[in-house]
Amino acid sequence: MASVTAPLHLNDTGCLIRRTDDKGRGVYASRLIPAQTLIEISPVLFFSKEEYAQHGRFTVLDDYTFKWTDGRMSLALGLGSLFNHSERPNVSYALDSSTESIRYTTVRDVAPDEELCIFYGHKLWFNPADPIAIPDQTAHLQEPDVDDGWGGLSAVDESADPSSEESPYGQGDPDEIISDEDLPFTRYKLPPEEEELDSIRTVEAWVVDIPDPRHITNMLKWLKQAGLETPDLGHLKRIRKINDTATLLLATLVVSPTSPYPPTELDLPPPYTLLVPSAPALTPTSLKLKSSLWPTIFTPPRKGEAEDWTRDQAHWAWKAMKTVVAAAREARRQGELPIAAHVAVPYEKNAATLPSSSLAFTAWDHRQSSAHPLRHAVINVIRKMADYQASASTRSLSPSPFKSLAPTPPVVEEEEEGCGLGLGLGGEETRNGSNYLLTSLTVFTTHEPCIMCSMALIHSRVKEVVYLHPMPRTGGCGGAACLPTLKGVNHRFGICQWKETNAIDDLQVSNAVDA
Repeated sequence: MASVTAPLHLNDTGCLIRRTDDKGRGVYASRLIPAQTLIEISPVLFFSKEEYAQHGRFTVLDDYTFKWTDGRMSLALGLGSLFNHSERPNVSYALDSSTESIRYTTVRDVAPDEELCIFYGHKLWFNPADPIAIPDQTAHLQEPDVDDGWGGLSAVDESADPSSEESPYGQGDPDEIISDEDLPFTRYKLPPEEEELDSIRTVEAWVVDIPDPRHITNMLKWLKQAGLETPDLGHLKRIRKINDTATLLLATLVVSPTSPYPPTELDLPPPYTLLVPSAPALTPTSLKLKSSLWPTIFTPPRKGEAEDWTRDQAHWAWKAMKTVVAAAREARRQGELPIAAHVAVPYEKNAATLPSSSLAFTAWDHRQSSAHPLRHAVINVIRKMADYQASASTRSLSPSPFKSLAPTPPVVEEEEEGCGLGLGLGGEETRNGSNYLLTSLTVFTTHEPCIMCSMALIHSRVKEVVYLHPMPRTGGCGGAACLPTLKGVNHRFGICQWKETNAIDDLQVSNAVDA
């Protein structure tokens, strides 16, 4: 029997079909394909549930079909069924129910002769030809052979412990509360928020004076009917009374760029704009200052402010720090700066309740080999998560691998449109910043993040950062500056410095380096 060769595929997007021994047929780039290029629209062939259960699943189709959004089994025609799986996909896909097709788009520049791959998910029915290394020892942490565009990033099984050193928190009652003195890190105490008049963050809003108090009830009803009773002003009281005049808060200029028009029969004066506080008051001093601008609600942090940590949580943090140290040592072995960052799976008392799709991401600095000044470890790991979620969002409404399992920190964050590193994908309304990349997540780093990386962490809405080595000249978490405390910053995150530095001095870098 003659050997089988790949057929010629005629299209104008630069795709061709090749056959390899390890993967069989696949789709490859015949030329440079820029990011965000639509490379294929595949029609979809459907099977009913009954038809597939009785016949389709017993054929080779079972390896190529998948469940459509309405529950039917579907088969992508054209190139759709030839894209192979990769943990570092360079192609995303979107299901289009209106045309019963799938649209495939590159997520980054694809080099000539590079294979075009999509992400199938985590429950694979085969052994992938290019699996990402899952470290259980330091030596197993490896960079991929081909640069994935993010500076050598990998998804890491959170259960893996890359260090042979045993955690001092692994024995004993896992629910025991650990005192601050016995925790493996020192918490940086953030100063009180907005306790000076010029530090009060404000937003411009429409207001209207109501000379006749009998009209207040009617205006409140109108406000609701007009759709102006939005949660962005929930931290403020709707009515301000000065002497005999009441003033009603209508809407921010973000919600209503032009002036709202109250009912004409009430004969009210024209609305005008005022600066009002953009967040609730956390301290009595802040309450007094904010209420001088507009009556503000007082929401003090919970008693104790800093959350208690159990022995089991400390053990979780210990393993996460060991993971990032192992990654930094591997980076140094490969000629990179020994700087790494690790986004840990949120702590959960019963790890068995974590979703099967939960991943932890680890990245290290890649500035040396890439000659790219922005390939910092923190930036790399955030971009890896963004790339992963962008790919995941195109799969049949797949949930994010990171759910809000950890408690929300006792801080107020102000969600401003367009300012965060998040994914506004899909049509579902998100709450509590769930569209941001790092909401409720902890980032462990070997070195204090620089100012650029600290700002990226703010925009990603990270819950807290735990770093090993301080960077007094370049750090953005208390070194050269402390970005979460700066005026105008609309999110605060917790900062912790690791206490255990013995036997980890080999990761020291120059104080002039931006980590």
